[in-house]
Parts: sequence; structure tokens; C-alpha cells
Amino acid sequence: MTEAGEGRAGGEVDAPDDRSRRPDWFHRGHPVFFPLAGFFTGMVAVIVVPGLYAAIVKWLAGYQRVEELFPFVLLMFVVPIGMLVPQHTRRFGRYLLLGMVSTLLVVVAVGVAVVWFLLNKDA
Repeated sequence: MTEAGEGRAGGEVDAPDDRSRRPDWFHRGHPVFFPLAGFFTGMVAVIVVPGLYAAIVKWLAGYQRVEELFPFVLLMFVVPIGMLVPQHTRRFGRYLLLGMVSTLLVVVAVGVAVVWFLLNKDA
């Protein structure tokens, strides 16, 4: 019979608790989980919510009514702003708002660049 740790450098022995021991942050989640989840949720919200809102209103009330009610889609910004108030949702809400605003800025910048390029190409 051989003893545990025999044949290892310095007589190392695997403690049974070492394999099952989790990092200190494990029970709270990974430190970058909420920032990443919030940012990408904001990106998806800016892309999906306006289209889904317009499709549902068009299906229920017609195209003319969609044009009248479309500015109400901006109420989707109430959710991340409301999440900034409570302490336990503040971090997620901050990154949700960051994802929404940065996506809007990128979409507007690319749109302006494309229009500028098309107008200068014809001139």
C-alpha cells in the first residue's frame, strides 16, 4: 500500500475540500456578469422593442395609428432610469442605459455617415 502524496514533489496531498472549494465571489455571481448582461440587454432592447411595438400597434390599429403612437416607444427609457433608483438594481440599470444610449449613438452615426457618403458620391 502506498500513502497519499507519495511520489509527489514535497509530499503534496490533495485535500478533499480543495477540489470542491469555490471562489469567494462564486455565490454572488461573476463580477462582470451584470455589466455585460445589462449592456447587451440594452442593445437588444433598442433594436427589438421599437420594431415589436410598431408591429403590434399596426396589427391592432393600422398603419396610420402607428405613426401617431410611435413616439411613445421612448417610454422604454423609463425602465433603466427607474432601475437607477433602488440600490440593488442600480449597477444593472446603469449598464442597461449605457447599452441603450451607445446603440442609439452608433445607429445614428452610421446613418449620418451613409447619407453623407451617398450625397457626396452623386455631387
